[in-house]
Amino acid sequence: MTTVRSQEVDALSADQEEALAASSESFEFQAEVNRLMDIIINSLYKNKDIFLRELISNGSDALDKIRFQAVSDESALDAKKELGIKIKFDKDARTLTITDSGVGMTKADLVANLGTVAKSGTTNFVEALSGDSGDLSLIGQFGVGFYSVYLVADKVRVASKNNADDQYIWESTADSNFKVAKDPRGNSLGRGTEITLFLKEDAGEFLDQNRLEELIKRYSEFITFPIELYKSKTETVEVEDDDDDDDDEAEDAAEGEGDEEKKDDDDLEVADEDEYSEDDDSAPKTEEVTKWSWERVNIQAAIWSRDTKDVSDEEYKSFYKSFSKDYEDPATWIHFKAEGEVEFKSILFIPSVAPHDMYDNYYQKAAQLRLYVRKVLITDEFEELVPRYLNFLRGVVDSDDLPLNVSRETLQQHKVLKVMGKKLVRKALEMLRKLATSKDVTEDEDEEKEDSDAVEAKDEDDEDEENDKVDPYLKFWDAFGKNIKLGIIEDAPNRSKLQKLLRFKSNKSGESHVSLEEYVERMPEWQKNIFYISGESVEAVENSPFLERLKKKGLEVLYLVDPIDEYAIQHVTEYDGHKLQSVSKEGLSFGDDSEKAEKKRLELYKEQYKPLTLFLAKMYGDKVGKVQVSPRVETTPCILVTSQYGNSANMERIMRSQAFSDPSKASHMASAKTMEINPRHPLLRALLNLFEEDKESEQLRDSAWLLYDTALLQSGFAMDEPAVFAERMFRTMKGALNVESLDLEEELEVPEDEPEEAEEEATDEAEEEATEDEATEDEASGSDEL
Repeated sequence: MTTVRSQEVDALSADQEEALAASSESFEFQAEVNRLMDIIINSLYKNKDIFLRELISNGSDALDKIRFQAVSDESALDAKKELGIKIKFDKDARTLTITDSGVGMTKADLVANLGTVAKSGTTNFVEALSGDSGDLSLIGQFGVGFYSVYLVADKVRVASKNNADDQYIWESTADSNFKVAKDPRGNSLGRGTEITLFLKEDAGEFLDQNRLEELIKRYSEFITFPIELYKSKTETVEVEDDDDDDDDEAEDAAEGEGDEEKKDDDDLEVADEDEYSEDDDSAPKTEEVTKWSWERVNIQAAIWSRDTKDVSDEEYKSFYKSFSKDYEDPATWIHFKAEGEVEFKSILFIPSVAPHDMYDNYYQKAAQLRLYVRKVLITDEFEELVPRYLNFLRGVVDSDDLPLNVSRETLQQHKVLKVMGKKLVRKALEMLRKLATSKDVTEDEDEEKEDSDAVEAKDEDDEDEENDKVDPYLKFWDAFGKNIKLGIIEDAPNRSKLQKLLRFKSNKSGESHVSLEEYVERMPEWQKNIFYISGESVEAVENSPFLERLKKKGLEVLYLVDPIDEYAIQHVTEYDGHKLQSVSKEGLSFGDDSEKAEKKRLELYKEQYKPLTLFLAKMYGDKVGKVQVSPRVETTPCILVTSQYGNSANMERIMRSQAFSDPSKASHMASAKTMEINPRHPLLRALLNLFEEDKESEQLRDSAWLLYDTALLQSGFAMDEPAVFAERMFRTMKGALNVESLDLEEELEVPEDEPEEAEEEATDEAEEEATEDEATEDEASGSDEL
């Protein structure tokens, strides 16, 4: 066999590399400024309102810079000038002004930083202060955030004052030119930067104070420095009327000169007039006045940046309500700082009440976690980090070194995100684990308290209240239990942790729930497997014939009554070394000492009933895989079980009821059934005797089929042929009632004139009753008259 290779190009040798380097000419990339600005303005950002976040971030950086400089140079910071950001709008001039009292810029800084696209003053500042490894909490890194102002403005004017220079104005209309001039107003800022936006026609929404306040709270609510908005308020004030005061004085003088006798005669009338006059005076004239004042917007503190010991529970609850818009307190929370490959601070909350549409759009809903970079909101769409089943989480994540894209609206795909996501999931599951064990810890503390205070008598009412306390984790389970089960299905790496969070009802749990851990602790030493049964409801499974032998042995059985339970349990093959086994599937074994004796007894029953079981298996055909003696029933004649790895009756019901289920595929999803008979039941003994007497009798066949039909229903399966079942049942009833034949043609003979006579008799009776009623009414009226 001949291999044909394409001609390969040899790599450059060392000498060739040197020759290439020596003969190369260097050029610079050429960029068209107008085109570059067009890309930044129209293609870089998705939302127009990002500009306000960028300007506030720049202002925060400037404030941080002057604060850092003041550490080494106290004269850099003027004590009279407060550090902060102020935002003011003018509807008439269509301008929006953002002013900060930060470090400001010199003329050279204006030309270098604002005149050079992608030139970051923050980057230069960090490098100057701490070298290339600068880790100061400054936000700007790309040098393009300022140009987002052209999303909403036709022209931008920047006035800035630095301690080392006079106040200058930079101005541009987003073309290739900009102007710089000394501010004719002088050094009016004192120190800082004032950015004035001349808004476009379609940017009028940013002249509305409610809209501005909403954006500030959304993106910059947790900025360290105060952000003030110049807001207007309409108030109603009293207005003094000079004409009314003059009239009152003239009236008083006239009354003084009048006749006193006349006043005495008209005392009542004068009193009425005075009272009327007082009413007039009590309702002064008012008018509405609009007042303008500075009001701080970012009132809520970023409590995640503080130590957990310094934050009270009330502060956590207030913080949760402020950003989640939830009126209820959170069920629990966890506040932590992650270190290592990626560092971030976070607070995760679990709501106490689930939304009404929690599972309506499960695969389109993401956890409401807010991502902040140095307290500036980047995104609240956290699909990449937290798995879908944790979409009930609320909280914040703040990092200093996340990989952001240039617009800082989205995260870049990076291995850091995976590390960050793993830490968030681990902490969320740790929080749930603590919530799940909180009741046990509380009970231990209560027991210790009762032992120490045994001398003191306890009030009975207090004891009742303690008993009535609801387990906080069960409250969470009722609201978000499905999410944990979905996590069992979706999150294989954390499946072992999620298994400890599962809760089920059981035949021994009463009104409460039981965990797998509690189940194992209560198991007898000889029990090897964890038993469960699935069904439509607790009422449906607690009286199931599958539980008869287990109840007799005192074994606990978990009830899987949620439609998602069977999907989840398929991924939980064992727990703590114990396999999970369905009591409605074949291969059931208990593991106790009496099981050996029961097996010997079953072998004897198998030999006795072998002819009948073979007959039934042949008669049922494909409906039943085999018929055998049952090890699990006590009082029920027979049941139908499925194969070890097949679908249970409950799973078949769920799959059949799905909206997009295909009836033609029902045979494929149905697993092979095994009929297990109770050899001790009188009906089976009678059926065996009937089989030995006459194998071809119709009664034997009908009884055998009725046995199958009732076992089908009692085991939770759907009826295959209801019409045939009804016909067979009627035949059985016919024999039980000793009905020889059903003659449906027989009818009663009715005389032809009998209906007319009956009608006449009925008319006569009605007339007699009417006469009697009239007589009774006459007597009653006569007695009333007397």
